[in-house]
Amino acid sequence: MSTQGVKLDKRVVYGIYAFTAVVYALVIILHEMPQASFVPGFVQYLPLLNAIINGTCFLLLVGALVAIKQKNVSLHKTLNSTAMVLSVVFLLSYVLNHFFSGDTIYGGEQKGVFYFILFTHIVLAGLSLPFILLAYYKAYAGDLMGHRKMVKYTYPMWVYVTFTGVLVYAFLAPYYGS
Repeated sequence: MSTQGVKLDKRVVYGIYAFTAVVYALVIILHEMPQASFVPGFVQYLPLLNAIINGTCFLLLVGALVAIKQKNVSLHKTLNSTAMVLSVVFLLSYVLNHFFSGDTIYGGEQKGVFYFILFTHIVLAGLSLPFILLAYYKAYAGDLMGHRKMVKYTYPMWVYVTFTGVLVYAFLAPYYGS
């Protein structure tokens, strides 16, 4: 099946870049805002929810790779689409958590390991966002060759970000609410 010559809607591509810019701005603003004076009770569960979402996305992405290697395109699409939806839920939960709780400071002894994981997690999450969205859109639009080229780089980053998201939670779990 040849997919050369597939024309992507430039409005969608620009929308992806605009969405990415809004997410970047929101994350920066969240980290600069003072902590909310009132914290609803459900907020204490958001870090765990985020870790569960990250872990689930990790498993979905690994499953999507296995599915496409087995030429099960339908399952591949379903698993990736589910990971995309969960990533939106994660983003909303992340914003809520940081709006009400601010940043959590790591107080453990493995600071070097923790900050290396955290730094690479943050950098790759930020760098990969527009490319994940573009790769997904290319597949959706039928540009399978473009999709394949992009996922060679974006897939490993997305897998790393979801896995390290769980690790960041594991490191910070003793310090939430302190």
